[in-house]
Amino acid sequence: MLERGYREAVRIRRTRALLIGACVFIGILLSGISAEVDLGKLTANIGKFTSYIGRIFLLENGQPVWTDPVEWYWGLGHWLSLLGETLLIAYVGTALGAAGGFVLAFLAASNLSPHPVVRAVTRRYLEFCRTFPNLVFALIFVIAFGLGPLPGVLAIAIHTMGALGKLFFEVIENIDMKPVEGVAASGAAWPTVVRFGAVPQVLSNFVSYTLLRFEINVREASVMGFVGAGGIGQDLIESIRKFYYADVSAILVLIIITVAVIDFITERIRHRLIDAGTSS
Repeated sequence: MLERGYREAVRIRRTRALLIGACVFIGILLSGISAEVDLGKLTANIGKFTSYIGRIFLLENGQPVWTDPVEWYWGLGHWLSLLGETLLIAYVGTALGAAGGFVLAFLAASNLSPHPVVRAVTRRYLEFCRTFPNLVFALIFVIAFGLGPLPGVLAIAIHTMGALGKLFFEVIENIDMKPVEGVAASGAAWPTVVRFGAVPQVLSNFVSYTLLRFEINVREASVMGFVGAGGIGQDLIESIRKFYYADVSAILVLIIITVAVIDFITERIRHRLIDAGTSS
């Protein structure tokens, strides 16, 4: 009897897994048809992609770029200046977005929001901020404010506010409410309740998420120049359009190294914050 029940349960799970797999396959197939994915075209043109990758690592004389690093990085000073501008765009945008997300998260959290209407409006605003890609906001701000770093900063700040605001209020909704209730029982105003009852519990997680977002924003800021929003992306897209192959690889290598170093540093900081939070 037990064996029969076990086999039946296994059969049901297997059938369910097959049905889910079939649904996923059909979904992929329909998505491919809708997106006009042509495997034949992909196969026929894959050589153009690999040849371009190979070409960007050749100098004008046909020699590999590493045979003459001076020629390869002829514009190193200029590129480093633009790379610094990219990092500043990411830094300022992340700081502004994190500050906005910090404030709005307490208004959006179901356990701390002062009123349901305030919570609903704040959540819809955060959804709007993170719905559109950074490049869409950057294009709008380039039209409004002209070329330069300002559109990039504003675009990153708005998108970061929406993304971090959601992460922040989800953290707030999982806090221990006893300290909050204790501060509220003393007759403190809502800002004081938040300051002393909630903020100490969530601060380490907030900083961890902000550092993670900074990593993402450095990568995002690297392509802001594609639409004229400042940074090294502007030189990168110009090199691509003018077929300066060696310059493309030189700029890409700089971006990759910079992002890798920042990822390593922020990851170490995040782990220390998480360890400190769990130990306390």
